[in-house]
Amino acid sequence: MLIGIDLGSRTVKLAALLDGVLTDFQLSESGFDPHQQSLVMLARYQPRRIIATGYGRHLAHKHFAAGVITEIKAHALGARHAFPECRTILDVGGQDSKVISLDPAGRVTNFQMNDKCAAGTGRFLEIMAASLGYSLAEFGEAAFASNREVEINSMCTVFAESEVISLKNHGAAPADIARSIHLSVVNRLVNMLNRLGLGEAVVFTGGVAKNRFMVSTLAEKLGVPVLVPENPDLTGAIGAALHAGTLD
Repeated sequence: MLIGIDLGSRTVKLAALLDGVLTDFQLSESGFDPHQQSLVMLARYQPRRIIATGYGRHLAHKHFAAGVITEIKAHALGARHAFPECRTILDVGGQDSKVISLDPAGRVTNFQMNDKCAAGTGRFLEIMAASLGYSLAEFGEAAFASNREVEINSMCTVFAESEVISLKNHGAAPADIARSIHLSVVNRLVNMLNRLGLGEAVVFTGGVAKNRFMVSTLAEKLGVPVLVPENPDLTGAIGAALHAGTLD
């Protein structure tokens, strides 16, 4: 058994692979000590090798992992495992978003990251959802319930939250605000994708890929299929586990 563990900013993801097949997985909040949380998650396994990725990968390497792989390479491996013809990856995680371009052999040729600002990330959507009284799961569905937009002037999390509260207090429907926030995020992601160039399809990874409105609106704006792995938030961990298998 090979294990990939992705120590992200918001969650720790673990993927266990046997002969290239996902046999088990776990997800947990990172908490204040992601290293200890990872050890708790690993306790029930006796893997042949553990490879770490994500923000906390070097801490994991120091304590328990045999090696590390960058998030970019891990997502490339994980996305190609799900969709072998993949050439363009959009990963939207808790604190960053990134676009990755691959050559026909699956090698990374270019990438772009937004890691300086929470705008367009899972954390941004989480804060906006909470300000409207939605859970994350409800937030995307609420956007489907509206066909109207209200003006959102700021993508800064602090200012956008204040703006959302002001809109709500002035009578704007929560579903209209939800739709507008989603569209603002989609437009930001589309700009990132267009700067790197599109393949025939985009593989959408990370927890935000579970949001149906994001997926359908991205596909509409881009004019290409947007493909989502069965477990989009595990893509990096799966890629790390796949990398572990190449080290024999």
